[in-house]
Amino acid sequence: MTAAPGVSGPHGPSGLAGRTVVVIGASAGIGLETARQVRAAGGGLILVARDPERLERAAVELRPQATAAFDANDTDRVEEFFEALREPVDHVMVTAGSPAYMPLDGMDLTAARRQFSDRLGMTLAVALHGRRKVRAGGTLLFMGGTGARRPGIGMSVVGAMTAALPALVANLALEIAPVRVNAIAAGFVDTPLSASLLGDQLDARREELRSRLPIRRVVGPGDVASLALHIMANDALTGATYDIDGGQQLLPH
Repeated sequence: MTAAPGVSGPHGPSGLAGRTVVVIGASAGIGLETARQVRAAGGGLILVARDPERLERAAVELRPQATAAFDANDTDRVEEFFEALREPVDHVMVTAGSPAYMPLDGMDLTAARRQFSDRLGMTLAVALHGRRKVRAGGTLLFMGGTGARRPGIGMSVVGAMTAALPALVANLALEIAPVRVNAIAAGFVDTPLSASLLGDQLDARREELRSRLPIRRVVGPGDVASLALHIMANDALTGATYDIDGGQQLLPH
């Protein structure tokens, strides 16, 4: 594949200078940190988030080209967003969404079905409507996880979605080439979302990971963002899922 003008270049953050990156889920955590690193690398930003107030705070800090406040699970709004883009973009990063831990005992089947519909529907909607707005050689980059690869109580729904994303990414990479499609599968990342899920158990989880992970520290949003920028800038990467968990999968139960 010959990359389109304006896409090929250094395989590192400097390769994003002058590029435009859409970050969906940009107001906190991994999305916000990715946007910060894109900006530091000289890239332009279009920020999307569900919460208008948090999105405005991110915009004040990062001075994006444009912002849009909507729920990325609303596939009609996803379509409207991409249709409204006046110029092509170079990359789209999607971090919106959260894991769904649902034990079968007491499961709300309607909520479980909604989780499948929302997560897979959002991914397909971004691919379907974003493919015409991303320059050749750019990438659609989706966030997944590694934690649900191990079976456990309450992991049925999130485990199935974790397994589905790499297959979906690989197939989409063939269907919408020369636009690239990739995913990042993260383990525990120290974000506000993790804090909200763990509550008063957060500090204990951090300490456990510091003592047990091979890297002897907790993975942060900056680690994931750095990987995201590399995947964007390296136009030889497509159809793959890249793990980043500090060696968490290597540990025994």
